[in-house]
Amino acid sequence: MNNAQVILPDGWKRPKGYANAIIMPRGRLLFVAGQVGWDSNERIVSDDFAAQFKQALLNVRACVEAAGSSVEHIGRVTLYVTDKHEYMQNLGGVGEAWRDVMGRHYPAMALLEVKGLLEAGAKVEIEADAVVPE
Repeated sequence: MNNAQVILPDGWKRPKGYANAIIMPRGRLLFVAGQVGWDSNERIVSDDFAAQFKQALLNVRACVEAAGSSVEHIGRVTLYVTDKHEYMQNLGGVGEAWRDVMGRHYPAMALLEVKGLLEAGAKVEIEADAVVPE
């Protein structure tokens, strides 16, 4: 069960699709390295932004679950994108991918536009910090 506490400063509007701050329950910390939209054979799954986003999220979830945790114990996600305009143009597909993989759990989040990613053809890379409950 998720006992995460979302923090909302007085007078602030509730953000859509993320939390400004979140307190995670007790447990061991898990730091998931940047995951790109590739499959288990390290092949980028598609040139489509939303498809890469979904696969990167699935890869994050696989790491979290392999550690004995679940997505609702992710406290922070950092998204690196090579083109913020392409991200914005694909918000519908990104939102659908998020709900398919993460449900309605919205941790603290940041998005950064970067010049490039290490993996050729990668458009998005996702890092996550989570808790493995005790």
